[in-house]
Amino acid sequence: MEDRPMELQLARCYYTQGTNGTLLIDGRFICHTIELPWKHNERMVSCIPAGTYAMVKRYSPKFSWHLHLTDVPGRELILLHPANNALAELKGCIAPVSALTGPGLGSRSKPAFQTLMQLLHTAFSIGELVSLRIIPPMVAG
Repeated sequence: MEDRPMELQLARCYYTQGTNGTLLIDGRFICHTIELPWKHNERMVSCIPAGTYAMVKRYSPKFSWHLHLTDVPGRELILLHPANNALAELKGCIAPVSALTGPGLGSRSKPAFQTLMQLLHTAFSIGELVSLRIIPPMVAG
């Protein structure tokens, strides 16, 4: 059996006031997410494009331990960290939330983030590669 990196999947719904998502590992629900609305990948005001990004554990005084998505086209320091209001608290990052309360709005972000970090702890501790695949939205036809 071939070893493969751990891949998280993020399925999104786009709204004018924010982006809501569902985060999965191997098809299993982990939590919801909130992000800024899609504004053509503009820095500081848009969510990032669909694609697959390497994810690494990172420390900063502001967020303590959090997650960093690398090699995002035209962007840098795209993080996963706690927040409950995308427009007020995010600048292109992704926030795990326990429940969605509106477009780009959620609740109980810190517990959702802690659950996510616990799920990834072993992978990071043994040096396993972790990636996030943001799934393009499905178009009804």
